Amino acid sequence: MIEELLPASVVTVEAYGHEEPANTVLYPEEEAVVARAVHKRRREFAVVRSCARRAMEKLGVSPQPVLPGERGAPQWPAGLTGSMTHCDGFCAAALVRVTDLASLGIDAEPDGPLPEGVLDAVSLPAERERLLRLADDHPAPHWDRLLFSAKESVYKAWFPLTRQWLDFSEADIEIRVDAGERLQGSFRAELLVPGPLVGARRLGHFDGRWTIGRGLVATSVTVPHD
Repeated sequence: MIEELLPASVVTVEAYGHEEPANTVLYPEEEAVVARAVHKRRREFAVVRSCARRAMEKLGVSPQPVLPGERGAPQWPAGLTGSMTHCDGFCAAALVRVTDLASLGIDAEPDGPLPEGVLDAVSLPAERERLLRLADDHPAPHWDRLLFSAKESVYKAWFPLTRQWLDFSEADIEIRVDAGERLQGSFRAELLVPGPLVGARRLGHFDGRWTIGRGLVATSVTVPHD
């Protein structure tokens, strides 16, 4: 689901369903983060970190704690960057060496409509107009949820580069559909605030990919080096 959206340099591990995969034991410092959380929150916290540790092993890095840092962003081992996502019945982690990508973001959401009022809160008028045109041409998926997921992936790629908040209204996303029988495609997020510097290049936009399947919409953003 996530792996097909990312370049070969990125390692992904995914977990589906509600069964506990192996090696979901938390480190003590991770346990402290969710000590008072409800069971669902504790389970997702543990499973997505199990995915992250398996990804570390695939990259030849010893498994270690993944603690939330500033604004909840995961703190990765030295030399790695990555992203995690979880929703009901699905968890995934994607990791890459910092020599291969400057940043990345992934997100997965249930393929269902956003709650009433949420779309207006997270989107720009131009984005909503484009969603209506997409829905006319392709009744599925739920384009409002896909737009929300794309915004989440954009933010997850943005924050490690800037250490700053990016509001939903500060990126204008245009979703594109690939030719072919399967519904999947790309998107471009035009940044409406000064973008981060990557090497000597100031970014004006982020590019991403999206797909649907197994009752989910999934998105990713990768930021290459100069």
